[in-house]
Parts: sequence; C-alpha cells; structure tokens
Amino acid sequence: MTYKETLDYLFSSAPLFQHIGSGAYKEGLENTRLLDARFGHPHTAFRTIHVAGTNGKGSCSHTLAAILQQAGYKVGLYTSPHLVDFRERIRVNGMPMPEQRVIDFVEQERDFFEPLHPSFFELTTALAFLYFKEEKVDVAVVEVGLGGRLDCTNIIRPDLSIITNISFDHVQFLGNTLPRIATEKAGIIKTGVPVVVGETAGNSEVRNVFSDKAKEMNAVIHFADEMDYVYSSQAEADGGRIYTTRTLGRLKGQLGGIYQEKNTATLLCAIEQLQNSGYRITEENIRKGFACVCETTGLRGRWQIIKKDPLIICDTGHNVAGISYISEQLKQLHAHTLRIVIGMVNDKDVSTVLSLLPENAVYYFTKASVKRAMPEDDFARLARKAGLSGRTYAGVKEAFTQALREASPQDIVFVGGSSFIVADFLRDCF
Repeated sequence: MTYKETLDYLFSSAPLFQHIGSGAYKEGLENTRLLDARFGHPHTAFRTIHVAGTNGKGSCSHTLAAILQQAGYKVGLYTSPHLVDFRERIRVNGMPMPEQRVIDFVEQERDFFEPLHPSFFELTTALAFLYFKEEKVDVAVVEVGLGGRLDCTNIIRPDLSIITNISFDHVQFLGNTLPRIATEKAGIIKTGVPVVVGETAGNSEVRNVFSDKAKEMNAVIHFADEMDYVYSSQAEADGGRIYTTRTLGRLKGQLGGIYQEKNTATLLCAIEQLQNSGYRITEENIRKGFACVCETTGLRGRWQIIKKDPLIICDTGHNVAGISYISEQLKQLHAHTLRIVIGMVNDKDVSTVLSLLPENAVYYFTKASVKRAMPEDDFARLARKAGLSGRTYAGVKEAFTQALREASPQDIVFVGGSSFIVADFLRDCF
C-alpha cells in the first residue's frame, strides 16, 4: 500500500470524528485496552503529561513540548485533529512520524484490529503510544481527544494532569452544563498525580467539581488563574505577544492570540509543578520554548500571520469561547476593510458564534471539505439573520481568492470559524 492508500483505508474503515462527527464517537475504553495489550502496554515505557480542556489544549501541548525539547528531553507529542497531514498528530522532537511507519502499522496489524471495529482515534492513539516506545522518548505530551474520563488517552498515568479550561463544546457527549462538562474533564485526574487547572472563570460549581475530584484522588490541585502568573500582555508587530509575568518578568511568546494570556498562566503553573517533581527545566529553556514553539513543534493555525499588505491571518478557534476571543482581537485591529472568510461545522452553536462577529466586516461564507461542514447557503442565511452580509462560495480556496482579489494593502483578511476551514486554507492556498 502507498501512504495515500493507507490513509484512504483508515479514513474509510475507521470512523473519523473530524469527518463525520458523532457517528465516530465510541464511548468506553474496551478497544483501547485490547489494542494496548496487543502492543505490550507501550505507554508504560515513557513518562507522560496529560492535557485536557475545551480550548487551548493544543497550544499548551505544543508549547510544553517545545520547552521540554529545549531542556534536552526527547519528546513525543500527540495532538488532534491534524490540519494538512495525518502525521501532524504524532511527532517526536517536532518531526512527524514517517509515512512508512503508518503503512507498516496498518499492513501488519489490520488482521487484529479489523474485527474490533475501532474508531480512527482509538487506532491513532495505539499507534502513537507504540511509536513513542519504539523511538524511546523520555516523555510524551498527550492531548485528550474529547472529554477526558472516557477518552482513550486516559489509560496513561501521567506525571502531571493539565485541564486548561471549561466551556460549551461537544455537549451531545459531555453534557449541557459546565459542571457536567467539568466532571468529564476531571476524569483524567489520577490518584496522587498533581493537577493544574488553568481557568474556572470564577464559576464556583466548576471549581468545586475539580476540587472534589482531586480530594477523592488524593491529588494536589493548583488553580493557575488564582495565582497571578501573568499580569498583562500586549501584541507585537511580528504577530507574537509580550507577557508581563510574576515569575519571569517580561516573557516573549511566539503565539499572538489574546487567548494565549490564559494559556501562558496555565503553562507557567504547570512548568513549576514539573520542576518541583524533578524535571530539569531552566529559565532559558522556558524562554526559548515560548519564543520558538512553531519552529520547534510544527504548530500552525493559532493566530497565524501568513503575510502582510494585506494582513492575512488564520485561526482554528471554532466554538463560542474561541470565537469570542478572536472577535475581540479582530475588533482591536486597524484596517481599512476587514474581510472574513468563514465557515463552520453543523454541530456547533452557530447562532451564538455569529452574534459575536463584527458587523462592519465583509464576509465570504464557505464550507470546508468535510461531511460535517454546514452548507454555505445555510450558513449565510443564519449570518444574515445576525446582521452579517456577504456572498457564498463553494470552497475555501474560491472564497479566499475572491477576498484577496478585492483586498487593498490596508485591509485585513481573516480565515477561520472551524479548524477544517483553516486546514483547507493551509493546504490549498499556501
């Protein structure tokens, strides 16, 4: 099989959440444990750090991996979804796993896993842990796929658990109240393993969920947003961000979204706990990791500035909490005309997202190349009810091409609304 044939096989035979949504979700860890046993429990061969949360877990996972790499560790990084290439999900010291390893895994193991009818994520997690063992990583940063309690990454016993924040997303699986969602995320808290919670947004019920679970598991818990790690931040002309911090003073971060201020506080708290548990991480390692995360780990799509004149930005923020930050940051920018190429998937709170977007922008409504994508005409109809105006386009490339054709050097073109819109944009336009 070629690499493309292997991916086609995986995408067609194992349900992929990013393509079809709820039909790919499998509750429970039975398949995960069977696959884990098949490969000799590979996750026990290296140390791990577990990262859950509604938003920010990708940025936090990549930045933490970058800092650990700067500290001299051989680092596995497992994240999802991918934007352009499947192998983005599984990296060692920033390098995606080889295409041949993906091919070999499927050819050698399909007779075993086909009768199990595993989900795509179950297979991918098994492959990631096996590959990290083969590569003899020192530590792996493992991002939760969905939720926490029943996520198939939850077989690990990490050195540290991190929960970035809680907001509404995937409510059909995790619950329709913040405490219920928090209960699912809190499922990654393990006996005796310290946990960092990045943000509870002043919600005492959510805080109590985490505190109670940590007490039950005899785990020390730290609430980063109550510890003044970051006093303020400001955007830099190069797209990065400068933070004023309690522990490191002035800190330069490559990721420029205003939402990174919360992530930075979470990370500084997490790094402190790792240092306390014996990780050799210096101030220089932290500064270099924050300053060079994209080059170090291959992270893309987080308030990413593609080019200037006109300023072109893309961001994978895709739910109410993520879009609220993006909309706030767009409103802070000074542009002759703000042009927004946007589409969403049909299982998000589309109406609320649309209510957050700036009315004084020109919109290019489109859809991503996944089955979950909301048709552009339906999306535009909802947008017009929210007071937003623009035209529709069948695909991201057509929408962006038209936006760029109409833009002056003083304009801003933003591409987003969904991770899959950004994926199509990066694949087809740059």
